[in-house]
Amino acid sequence: MAFDYKKEYKEFYMPKNKPEIIDIPTMNFIAVRGKGNPNEADGEYKTAMSLLYGIAFTIKMSKKSGHVLDGYFDYVVPPLEGFWWQDNISGIDYLHKETYQWISLIRLPDFVKKSDFDWAVAEASRKKKADFSKAEFLTYHEGLCVQCMHIGPFDDEPKTIALMEQFAKDLGYVIDITPFRYHHEIYLSDARRCDPQKLRTVIRHPIKKL
Repeated sequence: MAFDYKKEYKEFYMPKNKPEIIDIPTMNFIAVRGKGNPNEADGEYKTAMSLLYGIAFTIKMSKKSGHVLDGYFDYVVPPLEGFWWQDNISGIDYLHKETYQWISLIRLPDFVKKSDFDWAVAEASRKKKADFSKAEFLTYHEGLCVQCMHIGPFDDEPKTIALMEQFAKDLGYVIDITPFRYHHEIYLSDARRCDPQKLRTVIRHPIKKL
């Protein structure tokens, strides 16, 4: 049976719909940086999805390509994630999505080295006759965070975030969003097919002691 990160690491991907404190270890990701409204039909975000999934599935299916990755095991491609921010704004202004800046991410299995990633970029570019060079191998240590499962539309996230911030404050923490620590979302539902009221999104904010 394929290794499923959502099931094996439920503490990271399947929190309850009430806030909790968690310490996130270092992970490696496929990452694509961009800006603008993610809902634009021909925007940067749509292009980023093609790059992310093109590389993710090139790595997953490498076993059928004749390219052997040391330590490879069969796995389910982890869910899409995103770091989000806006210049000169504390938090997220959901009314002005055109000013969003973001890093879209898919977690890489630990066996994937930088050299394996570089091979996948070249292989995806060759097979799909497209430029995948905008994708990068990102190692990120998120550290101490407050997180919560948000159920419902993305624009309703402020209600969940307010609960998270109050929970953290009650335990002696303060939100620590900086140019290097981000508003973080993990998407467990396909927004193209799911009823907006049933969307499941993990929201995670970095924290530090007061």
